[in-house]
Amino acid sequence: MTSTRTILHDPQGRLEAELPLDRETHQRLAAAVLGWDGDPMLHEGEYQQIALQLTVAARAVAGDVRRAADQLPADDPARVLAEDVLEESRRRLSRSLQGTARCAQDRARLVRALYGRLDRLTEKIDGPEPSPAAPRPRLPRDC
Repeated sequence: MTSTRTILHDPQGRLEAELPLDRETHQRLAAAVLGWDGDPMLHEGEYQQIALQLTVAARAVAGDVRRAADQLPADDPARVLAEDVLEESRRRLSRSLQGTARCAQDRARLVRALYGRLDRLTEKIDGPEPSPAAPRPRLPRDC
């Protein structure tokens, strides 16, 4: 049996930018991990698998944060803050995965923080959501 594989060269990350994030799944996993009250007593491999999934999510969200920040002027405070958040995420993601609840929770906090930054950048770029139309004041009638 033979198989064929195609290797894509995408140094600018264009393909990744076109793929939607599985945000709901990422956020649910992060919330579940952060909701642990103490150590849930999982096996080391289970912690590593959870941390790996959260690492992949964090890298994907960081890519979206980068693309959103790049749309702002270099001196925009939101972009400067995003650069700081991205630098911190690079530092945290460079640490090796440990088979512990603490490591998984660290990655979950990172995913949550990156989504928060992405939301603020997106809001700044797209502008605030329009509020529902306020009723027009009624002018008194003369008759």
